[in-house]
Amino acid sequence: MTTIEDFMVLVRDEIGLPLGPEDADLPLDGLPGWDSVHLLTLLTALERETGRPVSLPDVLAADSLRGIHRVAVGA
Repeated sequence: MTTIEDFMVLVRDEIGLPLGPEDADLPLDGLPGWDSVHLLTLLTALERETGRPVSLPDVLAADSLRGIHRVAVGA
């Protein structure tokens, strides 16, 4: 899950929202259907996929899915 495309597939599969790479830079509050429960679900999925903890404060500071991806892959 190193590319934004792979990350967006994970988001779509885990959360069930019809999002693609073109949505990666939208503000989280601008994503259709997005809520805080989705963020926690995504954080859990990222930790499972990467095999390591992902910083909750850093994820909370991210303003888009691309920002969360950067936190998850350490970019």
